[in-house]
Amino acid sequence: MATELIRPPRLVPGSRVAALSLSSGFVTEVMDRYHAGVRQVAQAFGWEVVPAPNALRGPEYLDAHPQARADDLHWALENPEIHGLVSIIGGDDSVRLLPFLRPDLIRAHPKVFLGYSDSTVTLLQFLRAGVMAYHGPALLTDLAESGGMHPFTVEALRRALVDEPQAYDLTPAPQWTQAPQDWNDAAAQAVRRPHQPGDGWVWLQGDAPVEGHLIGGCLEVLDMLNGTPGWPEPELWRGAVLALETSNDVPTPAQVGYWLRNYAAQGILGDLAGLMLARPRDYTPEMTQALYGWVRRVLKEAGREDLPVVANVDFGHTSPQLTLPLGGRARLVPPASAQPPGRVTVTP
Repeated sequence: MATELIRPPRLVPGSRVAALSLSSGFVTEVMDRYHAGVRQVAQAFGWEVVPAPNALRGPEYLDAHPQARADDLHWALENPEIHGLVSIIGGDDSVRLLPFLRPDLIRAHPKVFLGYSDSTVTLLQFLRAGVMAYHGPALLTDLAESGGMHPFTVEALRRALVDEPQAYDLTPAPQWTQAPQDWNDAAAQAVRRPHQPGDGWVWLQGDAPVEGHLIGGCLEVLDMLNGTPGWPEPELWRGAVLALETSNDVPTPAQVGYWLRNYAAQGILGDLAGLMLARPRDYTPEMTQALYGWVRRVLKEAGREDLPVVANVDFGHTSPQLTLPLGGRARLVPPASAQPPGRVTVTP
């Protein structure tokens, strides 16, 4: 199925990338942070970030006008001077864009779209339209990271969006952080946040290597999307490697288990090739172990004790983060079939 997806053209120095407020218009409250992201993207990649027509109109206007947000997406797709699209920040209501979105424009003008969290809605509409999309940093988060973009983030973006497409191994981040930042503190923008040493990935189950196309996103947003016309068709789940992350809403381990039971009831878990779980946002070690217990429990209920599952992967609401090419191929090789600690290989 993944071979049927259109791969957008790669981004190069000089590419113009549209900054989109598809969710919250919060950016106008932290414009210094926005400019830091624009500057750091130019320094790292040579891309020119330009705001979409409605992107900087503020939270009140964008909340009242979801069609204006969808219009920005369509403007960026149809504008021949725009080569890529990046989400400025997430939120909790881009599901409201569904009645206004034009899948035909996504298909007719395939371009890189980058984002995570609430951008899950748009990422999956790209897949439904037959175009690969990229689960990775937003402009105000890792692209505007205090003290400069982390080299791990830069390398992940280069492999996914810039380099000639070829298979490569994902690797655990050498360090990570979920420390809060004050985006209104101009002095703090120059100071790198405290990081913890990398703690590696955790393989929960599975012995045999598997391969499938990547699909997924933020669990809370997927819950909002579930049952709407924007929910992916069954063939998009079939044979997939599902990548799931949780937000700073910090859903309980039990709630994650309940969502997974929904996927089991839909037949999604039964059709998967593999499962990747992100480092859970703001979890204690006890919560993390409870989460792993719930995942194993639900997979056993679904008769999928064979499913390879790798957890604590560096994507989503953690920093630095990987960029996952949704629709690209992912191969999971558990430790039982490879040299520890196992391997994850993707082809963007």
